[in-house]
Amino acid sequence: MAVKENNKYTPAVGRRKSAIARVRILKEAAKGIKIVVNEKDYKEYFPYFEWQEIVLKPLKAVGRDNVSVSVKIHGGGPKGQVGAVAHGIARALLKEDEELRPTLRKEGLLTRDSRVKERKKPGLRKARRAPQWSKR
Repeated sequence: MAVKENNKYTPAVGRRKSAIARVRILKEAAKGIKIVVNEKDYKEYFPYFEWQEIVLKPLKAVGRDNVSVSVKIHGGGPKGQVGAVAHGIARALLKEDEELRPTLRKEGLLTRDSRVKERKKPGLRKARRAPQWSKR
């Protein structure tokens, strides 16, 4: 499939656990940091301060103060979604400016966290938890 050139935004995809975030950094100038996640402000979508800090980490690492970001996210829980948004923003910033790679790499924002839930095995109660064993 051919990729269309777009002059309005820089797209990227971020993933964490089973969450997938489609991120667009808009090219129009913004006053301050404006992040919209699933049609809500990021502070409303991610109510905890720690989650908000994780979302802002890529922008703070590269010193971007005036940026407008649109995110569509699905799957996973809130913690996975937070990681997916941060990963997506970092990848979009990298598409805009390749010179940011060392900074983002140093902060660990470009590496996809590949840890996912282990599958349940037959004969076990959970992934590794065996049924209780009785000697007699």
